[in-house]
Amino acid sequence: MPAPAPEASATAGPDLAKGEAVYKSSCLACHGMGIAGAPKLGDANAWSARIPQGLDVLTQHAITGFAGSTGFMPAKGGNTSIPDADIAAAVAYMVSQSQ
Repeated sequence: MPAPAPEASATAGPDLAKGEAVYKSSCLACHGMGIAGAPKLGDANAWSARIPQGLDVLTQHAITGFAGSTGFMPAKGGNTSIPDADIAAAVAYMVSQSQ
């Protein structure tokens, strides 16, 4: 009899594939070009002061919106229909690509 499949861990990290899809459909417009001060995907220098704040803070900023010294982020990038979990996955994806 085959062993049962392992259960998904409650501590599993964010779904980066989902995050990439959300990034491409909703975040790329600003984070691809640096519009309104958005840190560009893959620009480690632009993300260097943000990443140490942690995924929780960055995700909260993305969900609720944020105004900083270099620009602003509207809540959910202006698309309030995106589920919070998808925003969290997109933030994790962007961080993973920008370290």
